[in-house]
Amino acid sequence: MMDALVCAAPGQLVLERRPIPEPADGEVLIRVRRVGVCGTDMHIYRGTQPFLAYPRVMGHELAGEVVQAPAGGDLAPGDPVYVMPYMSCGTCAACRKAKPNCCMNIQVLGVHRDGGMAQYLAVPEGFVRKAEGISLDEAAMIEFLAIGAHAVRRAAITPGQSVLVVGAGPIGIAAALFAKLQGGIVTALDGRQDRLDFCRDHLGVDHVVGLGDETRQALSDLTNGDFFDVVFDATGNPKAMEAGFAYVGHGGSYVLISVVGANITFSDPEFHKREATLLGSRNATPEDFDAVVEAMKAGKVPTGALNTHAATLAEVAQALPGWMEPQAGVIKAIVSC
Repeated sequence: MMDALVCAAPGQLVLERRPIPEPADGEVLIRVRRVGVCGTDMHIYRGTQPFLAYPRVMGHELAGEVVQAPAGGDLAPGDPVYVMPYMSCGTCAACRKAKPNCCMNIQVLGVHRDGGMAQYLAVPEGFVRKAEGISLDEAAMIEFLAIGAHAVRRAAITPGQSVLVVGAGPIGIAAALFAKLQGGIVTALDGRQDRLDFCRDHLGVDHVVGLGDETRQALSDLTNGDFFDVVFDATGNPKAMEAGFAYVGHGGSYVLISVVGANITFSDPEFHKREATLLGSRNATPEDFDAVVEAMKAGKVPTGALNTHAATLAEVAQALPGWMEPQAGVIKAIVSC
């Protein structure tokens, strides 16, 4: 038997005893050791995640050790591993285009199917990678960083381009980090000074701007009225996503990383006169996971600063509501299983 943390309904977390899963053919049984807590988990707890049915075991930022693996593969018992949590079908139109991140039949761990806030998890071998040269804590942070890396790759940032990241939570931080690594001149915009301080102190962003009545003027001043070559939205707020269109310069691109259960509108004349490019960015691909691991190994990711909070699996039900409060200052909370 094993412990599993179940979100039975919005606001209800229950630690249950469940049977250890039996891996099917082609699956790896993992002893989960670390789980990163992200905004998706908080939306599940609040009841605002649009793709989920309760009850659900949350958790998709996963690291652990192999217990059992298919014979003849690259994995062996005891190997430290991380999980790519987007269970893609491999046959749909998106998968045939090498876009498994937006698979038409996608099953995301912790959202569409039970995830990793449990002591054991069985997943298909193709979604498990060795975590070589990094710690388990770092391995549990790969997934959220890969989302930012994917968005930056979608934007095709070139050195010297002006980049605005709206929303300096974990995903925005990831986008800002990889935009800097691509040579972008990065501005972070957020309503929380502590997050802006983090971006300045640990990511080396070029400018930080607080949200307020003078925001548009401040952004205009920073760019001599040109606004930005690339704008990323990582707010999860429909009004902020709509406002971001106005920050895209002529010939620029707007990348929506956020997912919200709402319709987003914008001014068509403004969009057309700028010949703007609008991009959605969903999840990440294996290439993005690889890029994050290489950046970690090269010392380019401030993993120690990102890892701000910790708890055991038994403590999460009590800790999570507090982590969701702004005054907690959570960047990334890591659960030990």
